[in-house]
Amino acid sequence: QVQLVESGGGLVQAGGSLRLSCAASGSISSFNTMAWYRQAPGTQRELVARILRLGGTTYGGSVKGRFTISRDNAKNTLYLQMNSLKPDDTAVYYCNADRLIPYSAYWGQGTQVTVSS
Repeated sequence: QVQLVESGGGLVQAGGSLRLSCAASGSISSFNTMAWYRQAPGTQRELVARILRLGGTTYGGSVKGRFTISRDNAKNTLYLQMNSLKPDDTAVYYCNADRLIPYSAYWGQGTQVTVSS
C-alpha cells in the first residue's frame, strides 16, 4: 500500500510563498499522474496542478503563473511551489497519485495552508 505524506503547510501573509512536499513510501516513477488538490471549508475539492510521468503539467486557472508543480523521482517526492499567495488560496492541500494498470489512486492526509490578508 502506497502512503503519501504532505508537509510544508502553514500560515503566511498575502504575497508570501510556501513550498509543499509530498513524500511517497515507494517509488513514484510508476505513477502515471501526480497532482495537488485543495479544499476550502464548504467547497468541493478542486485540482490545483497535475504533472504526468513524462513531465507535462496542467494548472487550475486561479493559480496559473503563481504555482509550480514538480516531481523528483530520485527522492520519491512531489512538490508545489506557491508564490504570490492570496487569502483565496487558504485551504487544505492534498497530494494525489494514480497508476493506470491496474487502476489505483492514492491520497495523502492533507496539509493546511492559511494565507492572511
